[in-house]
Amino acid sequence: MLEETLSGVVLAGTGIVTGIFVAVLVSVGPAMSAMGRADYLRAHVLLGKGYHPMMPILVNVVTISGFVLGLIAGSPGNVLFPVASVLLIGVQAVSHLGNVPINRSLSGLAADGPWEDPRPLWRAWHRLRTVLAALALTAVTVAVLATP
Repeated sequence: MLEETLSGVVLAGTGIVTGIFVAVLVSVGPAMSAMGRADYLRAHVLLGKGYHPMMPILVNVVTISGFVLGLIAGSPGNVLFPVASVLLIGVQAVSHLGNVPINRSLSGLAADGPWEDPRPLWRAWHRLRTVLAALALTAVTVAVLATP
C-alpha cells in the first residue's frame, strides 16, 4: 500500500513539475520576453507569488518519496526512483544556483535606466531544469509501469 501511494505521489508530482516547466518554457517565457522592461518586472513579481513556495515544496516531497521508493520498490523501481530523485536534485540545484539568484536580482530594479536583460540567461537555466525534470518523469514513468 505504501509503495503504491508513494508511486502515485512521485508520478503525479514529477508530472506536475515537468508540466509547469514546459508551460513556462513554451508560453510564459516567450510572453515575458516580448514585454518591455516595466511590464516584465511587474509580471515577474506577480508570477513569482504563484510559484513560491509551492514548487520547492513539491519538488522536495517528490524527491524524498523517490528515495524511499528506492528502498522498498522491486526492480527496476529500486534503481529508477532514486535516479529520478537525483535528477530532481539537479532541478533544485539549477533553480537555486541559476534561476533564483536572477529572480532576486530583479527585485531592486527600476522600470527604467540601464540594465542587463536577464531573460536570455534565465531561459537557458530554465531549459536545463526542464530537461532534468523531463528525464526524471521518464524514469518515474518507466519505474511505475515496469515495477510489479
